[in-house]
Amino acid sequence: MTMSAAKKLNMIVLAILLAAMLTACGKAPDTGSAQGEAEQDNETAVYHTDNGDIAVPKNPQRVVMLADSYLGDFLVLGIKPVGVTDNAFTNAYFQGKLDGIENLGEGTSLEKILELRPDLIVTYAAADNIEQLGKIAPTIPIPYGKKTFRDQLKEFGQLTSREAKADEWIAAWDKKIAEAKPKVQAAVGDKTVSILQPYAKGIYAFGHNYARGGEIIYGEFKLKAPQPIQKEAIDSGIGYANLSLEMLPDYAGDYIFTSAWSGDNADPEVVYGSAVWKGLPAVKNNKVFKLDPRSSLFNDPISLDAELDWIVEQLTRS
Repeated sequence: MTMSAAKKLNMIVLAILLAAMLTACGKAPDTGSAQGEAEQDNETAVYHTDNGDIAVPKNPQRVVMLADSYLGDFLVLGIKPVGVTDNAFTNAYFQGKLDGIENLGEGTSLEKILELRPDLIVTYAAADNIEQLGKIAPTIPIPYGKKTFRDQLKEFGQLTSREAKADEWIAAWDKKIAEAKPKVQAAVGDKTVSILQPYAKGIYAFGHNYARGGEIIYGEFKLKAPQPIQKEAIDSGIGYANLSLEMLPDYAGDYIFTSAWSGDNADPEVVYGSAVWKGLPAVKNNKVFKLDPRSSLFNDPISLDAELDWIVEQLTRS
């Protein structure tokens, strides 16, 4: 951020704070239940980060969601953000759930965020403007992929005093898994499953914590990954492995879930049209399943719910 932009942001923030103070001075004090509700809305919780503790509202009313991977967590908890990044609008699983939410594009415009008057901002820990965002509202930096989707939902539930809603979703999810897991394991047996995505310089193989169905395939159903994927993407904790086309046979499972990488001008036919790909057992046996290239990038409760039935269908069909 340039010096002039930073000064502009500070001036806008001060103007909003001043307006809020003047408005408060001109209002009569609340009494009775209204006062109690106001006090409840003003309650805060402490969010622990590597850079210190952050006081955040327990009952946020105007959330700006820049870490769009966690939008579904907040929706499940009954919190509809006032603004989210454009990426969330590409998720077909959110269809009909984002009405009235402001599209913030890439989420880099501090002015647009400020106009929404947020009382809580959720962003990725890797974002480079956390300090600037923190001047607008309490800002939670989330490190992607460090927690399981269950633990992340529980954390958000505790933070926003909605533990019961988080527990309710988890209980319903566990019931679905308990019903589906025996059928899937019986159908797949000891065969291996890969999650592969061609990109401009090679192929990614994903593990159990980078969306694309991994949380369900490896995490919930405990299906086997090819040994290199198990070692490099799962046991390592990294979440993915990088391989060349020539290495593909060692990483390709008996079942393959795949979609082309987006955004880097990759030509998926370099892989999908190759003799190496066409010679894979999964391709020959019609055991290749095409992931939605955009929606499968999400591993929030809503997206996982939508993916579960589809994954079960692919793995259990004759």
